[in-house]
Amino acid sequence: MSMELDARGLFCPIPRLRASEMLRTLDPGEPLVVLATDPEAPLDLAALAADRGRICTSEPDGDGWRITLLDSGRPGV
Repeated sequence: MSMELDARGLFCPIPRLRASEMLRTLDPGEPLVVLATDPEAPLDLAALAADRGRICTSEPDGDGWRITLLDSGRPGV
């Protein structure tokens, strides 16, 4: 199961800040899916994923992005 954050219509740094808050509430291994229209969101969330030891994937979704932050599987990160 994954948690979804709808950040469409929000601009930097709000999608990153909200994603950061949600990451703290996830169970181990649970992915976070972020829907965003800010063109900087894929870069910002990739940086957040790297800081948190997660893997980031992004794909176009309509007029925005579907960005998934996956658990890297590395213990202690």
